[in-house]
Amino acid sequence: MISILRIFNWDHLLKKNQTFLSTAFGLIKGKISSTAPTAATLTTLTFPLTFKVQSQITNISNKQTLITREDIIESYYHKDSCIGTNGVKTPKNIIGNAFKQRVENIDNDVCEADDEAAFFVADLGEVYRQHMRWKRNLPRVKPFYAVKCNPDPQVIRLLAELGTGFDCASKGEIEQVLKLGIDPTRIIYAQPCKTSSYVRYAEKQGVKQMTFDNGDELHKIKKLFPEAELFLRISTDDSTSLCRLSLKFGAAMETTSDLLALARELDLNVVGVSFHVGSGASDPLAFRRAVQDAHSVFEQARTYGYYMQTLDVGGGFSTDSFEDMAAALSDALEEYMPKNIRVIGEPGRYYVANAFTLACNVIARRTVEDPVSLEKSYMLYLNDGLYGNFSSIIFDHQHPVPRVLRSGNRSYFDTHASHDTTDGTQYSIWGPTCDGIDHISESIRFDHNLDVGDWLYFEGMGAYTKCSATRFNGFMDSHDVIYVSSESGVNALLGM
Repeated sequence: MISILRIFNWDHLLKKNQTFLSTAFGLIKGKISSTAPTAATLTTLTFPLTFKVQSQITNISNKQTLITREDIIESYYHKDSCIGTNGVKTPKNIIGNAFKQRVENIDNDVCEADDEAAFFVADLGEVYRQHMRWKRNLPRVKPFYAVKCNPDPQVIRLLAELGTGFDCASKGEIEQVLKLGIDPTRIIYAQPCKTSSYVRYAEKQGVKQMTFDNGDELHKIKKLFPEAELFLRISTDDSTSLCRLSLKFGAAMETTSDLLALARELDLNVVGVSFHVGSGASDPLAFRRAVQDAHSVFEQARTYGYYMQTLDVGGGFSTDSFEDMAAALSDALEEYMPKNIRVIGEPGRYYVANAFTLACNVIARRTVEDPVSLEKSYMLYLNDGLYGNFSSIIFDHQHPVPRVLRSGNRSYFDTHASHDTTDGTQYSIWGPTCDGIDHISESIRFDHNLDVGDWLYFEGMGAYTKCSATRFNGFMDSHDVIYVSSESGVNALLGM
């Protein structure tokens, strides 16, 4: 009897993409033969998102072998992990084609209002690859995706298919996840200071896991949701992080004993400890120190009759330093956390930062002449800015780099000509609003004479961008997303 990968649209998969099954089964070496199962051998064809139901295949190669859904996801990942050789389309090719098809069909002189609006291309294959990377480097830590980072519905849907949990910070985020049919046990309400009505909502929906870091919150939870499963969030040293969170949240170590005593007095269920080393953390040792502190609280909790079973290591994972962070965290877990302790994490930007690329249209240009050198430069005004998808410049300390997507009638995505130069024409780049702070790039040079109607693109725009866009000056706070996938496993999971 073999457990088969849960697919969102299983009927579609069987009819349209049986190659997925053939490849997946053929690549699980040593478990079954290369013979693929047929539709006739499947006894269950539809499944809920909770992964509670499994298909069954019997008598394959006369073996009774257990193959997990993770085996098949992993094997399908390895199948096309070498895409890009011998002329096969790479992720950049796929993204570039999506941009080209969209932009070439827009004529600024005759298009309808907002047809030339900024838009994203999202490669869900990048999210998929990041998940596989997480599993290789942190197999003990179950990811709970931080919805706040980018609440894109297709990202959430894909991660649900991959089996992650979800870190939600509000009623709205909880509601969005639940509407996809995801079981409430896969959600942690990771907000130490919660709105009372949101706590009641969580209770009604069965979202039991939540954090606290102070006595007032414990009294609130006792009144509104006494059956909640609580995580004591502790303060950490996040001085090397882009966004320091311990300035606002987390109980100081000298207060944890009193909080545990109060929780016991109120007869509340404290099941674990949580921490967050800060968004965009850069010091791998920050995780080690935090795990060590969490271990102390685990031991402390025993004196109050709490035998904690879960550690939430929070977020702070960045793609550039992930392996170093994962190694430091794994070593700390090995030293301080017994194998029976469940460990979860809350990655956000790690999953989505590089999955989204933003295209913006040049809506206006101003010529500026230096009074001394008489050199001409240009101010380019885009249809997106700091009050839109570039809010990360202020709130997340990001520095988006402009590239030339299209100038005149030629496309330049992912070519040398798309990049800035040292001796080209000088430009400054601005957003569309009336505010002088709406400034994207102070100075950059291109070997192009950019003008109204041309397009720029910005890579790495998936984290803390569209989730914090506003309608200031009446501009749009949401923009189209074109979804593509550079991984066949995503196509099978989502029926793309």
